[in-house]
Amino acid sequence: MSLVETEGLILKSYSLAEADKIVVFLTREEGLVRGVAKGAKRLKSRFGGSLEPFSIVQVNYFQKEERELVSIRQIEMVKSFFKNASDPHFLQKFSYLSELIVNFAPPHDPNEKLYRMAKICLETASEKPKCLMNIVLYFELWILRLGGFLPDWNKCNNCKTEFNLEEATGLQLNFHLFCKSCLKGKSNWIVTPLQRKIFNIAQRLTPVKFIESTLVYRNEVQEVSIILKRIISNILGKEITVEKVQMTTS
Repeated sequence: MSLVETEGLILKSYSLAEADKIVVFLTREEGLVRGVAKGAKRLKSRFGGSLEPFSIVQVNYFQKEERELVSIRQIEMVKSFFKNASDPHFLQKFSYLSELIVNFAPPHDPNEKLYRMAKICLETASEKPKCLMNIVLYFELWILRLGGFLPDWNKCNNCKTEFNLEEATGLQLNFHLFCKSCLKGKSNWIVTPLQRKIFNIAQRLTPVKFIESTLVYRNEVQEVSIILKRIISNILGKEITVEKVQMTTS
C-alpha cells in the first residue's frame, strides 16, 4: 500500500452504502482516480464541502496494487467553483466536460496536459461565464487532440492538396475534409473557411485568447462544436446525454 499526495479536480461523487461516497477526480500526477471517502455523508464529515464537483483540491489517498478504488484519507480545498456551479447552464456544460474526461482518460494513467487543460478551462469559464460555448468547443477539440483522434483539416483527405484560406470544403463521413475539386456531391455538409479557421486557431491559442478571437462568431463556433460532438459520439459509440445534439445538413 502506498500513500499518494497530489493536486486534483473533483469531477463527481455518488453514494456508497449508508455513510460513504465514491469520488471521481482527475489528478496532476496519477490521472483519473476513483476513491472511497468513508463517512463523507455524515453531517460532521472531515471532508466537508471539499467533494463538491469542479473543486480544485489537494488530496491524500492510499492505493493498493491491482485495486482500482483508492482509499481517500484527506482532501483540502484549494479553490472552489461552487458559486459558478449553482448556475444550471454552467453545471450542465461542465458536467458534460467531466463525462468526457471520464470516458477518454484511462484510470491511473498520468496525463499532465489533460489536467492542465481541464483546470485552465474551468478557471477561464469561471471568469468568463458568458463564453461557455467557446470553452466547450476548446475542450472538445483538445480532448480529441490529446487522445489522437482529431482529424487534419488543413488538406484534402482525398488528393492531399492543402486548402487555401478562402476555400469551402465538404465534410466526409470520417470527419476529414474534401476539397471542392474532390467534393462532387459527396457531402451535403459544407465546412466554411471561417469554421476551419476556428478549428485551427483553437489548437494554437490559450482559452482566453481563443475566446477573444471567436466571441463574435457564435453560429460558427456552435457548428464546429456540433461536428466535434459527432466525432466524440462516433469514438465512444454513444452520445453524452447531458449535451446531446442532432447534426443537421446545410
